[in-house]
Amino acid sequence: MSKRLRIRIFAHSWISDWNHGNAHFLRGLALELARLGHEVRCYERKDSWSFTNLMQEADWAGDKAIGDFRRSFPMLDHRVYALDETLPQFLRSELTDSDLVLVHEWNDHELVSQILEGKPDLGFRALFHDTHHRAYTQPKEIARFPLDRFDGVLAFGEAIRQIYLQAFGVRRVWTFHEAADTQHFHPLQAGGETDVLWVGNWGDEERTRELLEFLIGPAQAMPQRKFAVHGVRYPAEAQACLAAAAIEYRGYLPNLQAPQAYAESLLSLHVPRRFYSNGLSGVPTIRVFEALACGVPLVCAPWSDAEGLFRPGQDYVCVSDGKAMRAELENLLRDSLARTQIGRNGLQTIQARHTCAHRAEQLIDIYEELGR
Repeated sequence: MSKRLRIRIFAHSWISDWNHGNAHFLRGLALELARLGHEVRCYERKDSWSFTNLMQEADWAGDKAIGDFRRSFPMLDHRVYALDETLPQFLRSELTDSDLVLVHEWNDHELVSQILEGKPDLGFRALFHDTHHRAYTQPKEIARFPLDRFDGVLAFGEAIRQIYLQAFGVRRVWTFHEAADTQHFHPLQAGGETDVLWVGNWGDEERTRELLEFLIGPAQAMPQRKFAVHGVRYPAEAQACLAAAAIEYRGYLPNLQAPQAYAESLLSLHVPRRFYSNGLSGVPTIRVFEALACGVPLVCAPWSDAEGLFRPGQDYVCVSDGKAMRAELENLLRDSLARTQIGRNGLQTIQARHTCAHRAEQLIDIYEELGR
């Protein structure tokens, strides 16, 4: 490492992961940057949308999630700002002498503009970090950000990188995949109390059809097996569908408790939103990295690993339709040796290529490239 960098990261929330999967990777990335010896500060807006919703969960759930965060990331320098008249002075004080400012795309436009206003005077490098599908599905929303004032963009998949290059005309864009926080996501010992587990949110009708075909349909056809779901924003009709298929709906799961949930399951599912199985093929979501890091066998609805991140058929199993999903689940539930091998393969690939430590090193390389 050439020098100790002063890195500032602005995200929607660090405390809360309620419907906020971006927190999973960002927490791990910040932790690994700090472990490398860099000075890292993590910022979020007071009373963010995710935090507010977390506090509306049952008291024990919100308190448990916040406690888990503070115990698991004691070395993170976490700070809160208000989006009011105090913001300009706060940013100047916090960003003075900083080297690199990372701004996640789920931030207020006003915050982003004020950060960039101080950039010429304070002299830091600024990167825009995109881990969502809005560049593809809602490009006008992304175009509202002053992308030309950043030093570059980190895109969490090659398909997203190409959109920034070609549609937005950004000159410097790096593919910067998410990864597993292996300090907290790793195999645990537990019994297989659940046969098939899916962790994910219902999601604004972005995968309702897929969930009906790849989760609810197979569960209905396998009444002797125990299916369970964790997630939020399940409307009454969605919960009724789960109940009709005898799927246990367990509600919000603090992300740091997910390794235990995986350990108690024989299989896990990946049901991507439809954008990630067509126009954004090759972009895995954070749950893929986390499930594999926990050594749980993963069975996926249609998804193309266009970038060769994993070894399809070895690290995970991908099926073509609901009928194939049911057959694969039945086969794997009967074959413990196959489950063990798939789980081991996926874990090996994560450890070799896709940890937050790998991404922290990549980010430092990108910063040094900017300097050159």
